[in-house]
Amino acid sequence: MAKDTKDVNGDVAAMPFEKALAELEQIVAKLESGNVPLEDSIKIYERGEALKKRCDALLKDAEARVEKIALDAKGKPTGSAPLDD
Repeated sequence: MAKDTKDVNGDVAAMPFEKALAELEQIVAKLESGNVPLEDSIKIYERGEALKKRCDALLKDAEARVEKIALDAKGKPTGSAPLDD
């Protein structure tokens, strides 16, 4: 069954953050409404998990790329350093 889920969610790996987040929000709203049959709830929950993982991965990647700009005594940029440095 996990193979079917992977096939259904294969498009998630290429989604931009904003699209994945928007779809995840729609899924949460559907599940919270309580108006979804059990079998459908399971399927959309699994898709939601895939979307959540995609969003997490994209956020971690973005965080790793964010840098702070180092300034000299006169306030001029001298380079950059990792954000958590």
